[in-house]
Amino acid sequence: MAEKGSVGVIGVPLGFGAGKTGSELGVEAMRLSRVRGSSLTEHIADLGYDVRDFGNVEIVRPEASAEHANPRFLKEIAESCEKMFDSVGDVLRDGRLPVILGGDHSIAIGSFSAVSEHFRSNGEEVGLIWFDAHADINTPETSGSGNIHGMPLAILLGEGPDSLVNLGGSAPKLDKKYFAHVGARDLDAGERDRIRAHGLREQFFTMSDIDKRGMLACVEDAIAIASQAPGGFAVTFDVDMIDPRFAPGSGTLVRGGATYREAHLALEVVAEHGGLRSFEIVEVNPLLDQSNITVELAIELILSALGKTII
Repeated sequence: MAEKGSVGVIGVPLGFGAGKTGSELGVEAMRLSRVRGSSLTEHIADLGYDVRDFGNVEIVRPEASAEHANPRFLKEIAESCEKMFDSVGDVLRDGRLPVILGGDHSIAIGSFSAVSEHFRSNGEEVGLIWFDAHADINTPETSGSGNIHGMPLAILLGEGPDSLVNLGGSAPKLDKKYFAHVGARDLDAGERDRIRAHGLREQFFTMSDIDKRGMLACVEDAIAIASQAPGGFAVTFDVDMIDPRFAPGSGTLVRGGATYREAHLALEVVAEHGGLRSFEIVEVNPLLDQSNITVELAIELILSALGKTII
């Protein structure tokens, strides 16, 4: 098969941004699981990519004294995000498309900040498509838990703790006109208010929208929004966007999500469009999984995003 380009796999085993432990173990589970006899990097190579595994980002471990703060573990997450910023930047400077293995969704702060800064340094903005059951647009003032995995979108839009908002020296990291969200079905009142305040309702394609219009139409609209960015777009994919019947191994499960095939269709359409600049998958929790099906699905979804097709 002809070489398609270069991919850099990088792990971010940070799980303390969430309320349940275990997502930090998803990194090695995805990296080491052998689906149909091959590892993730072998499957990516089989698609025609030159692939290099950059290992894991070094995570600053939390202190128990920060557990009950709001936000929880801010110092440790901020320091870890600085390391993510540098490590994902290294992948991009090596001319590779980052495939980022999480970890909880707080890692999007460091990873997308690196992508944003890389393209801005070349004079280009980059868009973002966020697949998730949740909006992740809380701030410390609206969060009931203080868990930073519920805040990354707000932070990328320029609202939240300064140490995270100003990571890399600029803010906001994301121009909201290049942002789209797919799969929301579990939003609290504060998040709904914030979505309306930002004027983002038309850029949130909820499960109700997907029920009415179909996944294909909603994802095509999301791509149309994000791909207006001159530098292309990134994708961050929380596996809880998928219904727990198909992806039980995640810490914040909500019934009524996308089916197995809808999830694959969404990422197949992303791959067909072109313009993908990084792909991230998060919240895979092997401690909560059943027969490794969520881990294996995550690997399959990565391959769909990179262009794997049935024929």
